[in-house]
Amino acid sequence: MKHIHAFGLGAATALGMTALAMLPASAAWQPNKPVEFIVPAGTGGGADQMARTLQGIIAKHDLMPTQLVVINKSGGAGGEGFLDVKSSKGNPHKIVISLSNLFTTPLATGIPFNWKDLTPVAMLALDEFVLWVNAQEPYKTAGDYVAAIKAAPDNTFKMGGTGSKQEDQIITVAFEKAVGKKITYIPYKGGGEVAVQLVGGHINSSVNNPIEAVSQWRGDKVRPLCVFDSKQLTYTDKILGDQSWSSIPTCKSAGVDVEYLMLRGVFMPPGVSQEQVDYFIDLFKRVRETPEWKQLMKDGAFNQTFMSGDEFKAWLDQSEKTHKGLMQEAGFIAGN
Repeated sequence: MKHIHAFGLGAATALGMTALAMLPASAAWQPNKPVEFIVPAGTGGGADQMARTLQGIIAKHDLMPTQLVVINKSGGAGGEGFLDVKSSKGNPHKIVISLSNLFTTPLATGIPFNWKDLTPVAMLALDEFVLWVNAQEPYKTAGDYVAAIKAAPDNTFKMGGTGSKQEDQIITVAFEKAVGKKITYIPYKGGGEVAVQLVGGHINSSVNNPIEAVSQWRGDKVRPLCVFDSKQLTYTDKILGDQSWSSIPTCKSAGVDVEYLMLRGVFMPPGVSQEQVDYFIDLFKRVRETPEWKQLMKDGAFNQTFMSGDEFKAWLDQSEKTHKGLMQEAGFIAGN
């Protein structure tokens, strides 16, 4: 809501309504110093890439009066970043990008943090997960890879992922159950490192997000086998030869009944005003209209669902319950 500077009735009449309408509005709240954008994950991963893309878009299109400064705080599976924002009560110059470690980190580590300790701003998108192998491997389909795993002793195959007891390992445990074989899970600091390790042949597969491995796919270094979603992706732009994101079958269609989508959202510290929250909701709505954001959505094959307000809070409530169930099933709850 914009507030017009107050003038006496006589002054307003003298100026005339046209002149009054041209007077600058005293803006609703906006930042007056650089805004810290906390990334509770390592560099090169999906959250980091999205945060830095947002930073670049906002600067290029002059969407904020101050700078957005990206700061990685990945310690404790992202707990370092979340606790920093939690402790910054009432500070509107700090925001955090969230992924599923918003739920998994406190459940796995027992740190004193819950998403309700923060102020939800908006869901920017939902991120997909893809089963990847090195392009030099003989597996052309998820069925080929599953057959090889089943034919080998337990723990023969290595799956790389970001962090321990986080979404990548949750998917790996579900994958193991679907396949009926144990797989060695190897945690890395971020999705960028996971992709490098897969290209180097140090792991057999990964469950990276699309944006974390698209450049390696373009370079014919890795191969996508299936997507962990209920339906195929819709993006038809060619990535490698005639292949596009829409070419990738679902893991379910290959007999691997595993589905998982990950949050990409933004939160603020507790104790900020609704006016301050609304500023960032409006900011990200404007970001979504830029060609650079639309390109990121294509490159990363994102589900472009956007939510804010009560709708977003209801989604977070349900997602927390879902993750608690998955974590319990995998034996990842702290103290259990």
